[in-house]
Amino acid sequence: MTSGPETGAPLAGILVADFSRVLAGPLATMTLADLGARVIKVERPGTGDDTRQWAPPSSKTGPTYFESVNRNKESITLDLTDPGDLELARELARRADVLVENFKPGGLAALGLGYESLAEENPGLVYASISGFGSAGGRDLPGYDFIVQALGGLMSITGDPEGEPCKVGVALVDVLTAKDATIGILAALSARASSGWGRRIEVNLLSSLQGALANQGQAYLGAGVVPRRMGNDHPSIVPYQLLATADAPLAVAVGNDAQFVRLCTAIGAPELAVDPRFETNSARVRHRRDLVPLLESGLAEAGAESWQDSLAAVGVPAGRVASIGEGIAYAESLGLAPTIPVHDDGGAVVGRQVRHPITWTPPLPPRTQAPPALGEHTEDVVDWLRRSRTDSASDTPQSPAHPHSHSGPGRTTS
Repeated sequence: MTSGPETGAPLAGILVADFSRVLAGPLATMTLADLGARVIKVERPGTGDDTRQWAPPSSKTGPTYFESVNRNKESITLDLTDPGDLELARELARRADVLVENFKPGGLAALGLGYESLAEENPGLVYASISGFGSAGGRDLPGYDFIVQALGGLMSITGDPEGEPCKVGVALVDVLTAKDATIGILAALSARASSGWGRRIEVNLLSSLQGALANQGQAYLGAGVVPRRMGNDHPSIVPYQLLATADAPLAVAVGNDAQFVRLCTAIGAPELAVDPRFETNSARVRHRRDLVPLLESGLAEAGAESWQDSLAAVGVPAGRVASIGEGIAYAESLGLAPTIPVHDDGGAVVGRQVRHPITWTPPLPPRTQAPPALGEHTEDVVDWLRRSRTDSASDTPQSPAHPHSHSGPGRTTS
């Protein structure tokens, strides 16, 4: 009988040097930390990550923006214009398995922290660079999610058709870029396990946005269709939108003709399902303007929450428009355990956060260290960096968030 899979953290033993700030980079490194990596976040003395000042809102431990992407990390402050601090940063990079940065393209290289120079001493280093518009023609453009949503086309398909273009309600492009960066880092670490060599990966907000346009992007490339703002309507499926009920809007997502038949029966209008205008999805798309008022007439007999339950009972996807708090409560009601407590160094619960969305079997206990105070770990980490690698191999400083030790880069050697 073979043994089961290991239950340790997948990235235990991986050291990440985090030279990033704001959202995309810190979210990528927090994901690595959630998976067991030791992440050392390098911040500017005095101010730190920009998002430490992005408030309100704040919790009792600081701005919630910063907290959302910085748990399970150690914070050190280094002035990269100071020769001594710069050498400490280089030593951290020499020991790291992964380095993540979102400086202006070429910014770290000018300080001797570029991939080419670091790879000479640390050939197994996985070096991830995140920018707004890449390192070629867009290298000098500042990368802000809002601007990329505008320039990349996302705002042109978001919002009411009669209103102004809208951004998504969260910095979605940063989030997508963080996930792309994480995928690239994990792939590079996997390749390194057999080759022994690291590599540099580059991701940028514009490319991540365009990679996420999916059917809308391909509608343009494959069929010459220029997608437009349609509010909550779907360009290729009907009904797949908000519909009015007796008291509030209801999201209805009818993905096939069988679901449409069940919807029509549930609202007391079975004749709609056999009307030639509506029998197939393609027909419904063509006759959208005729169909929607007829559906809303039937839905006017009850409220959104009632319809959510009754339609779910017959296999029609539907849901009322909930607040974030209500959404979390709904996930809890489904047993999804959407949040985790976070703890200070003494083990006291200091808040709650949305957990990493992957569920593991066998279970992987979540890491729950609260985001660090600015420079909280500087003394211990600097002391470690100043010791020789040989001396430090067996006594890497530990914190409650990082129970595994790290004796230097875990590279495969030949």
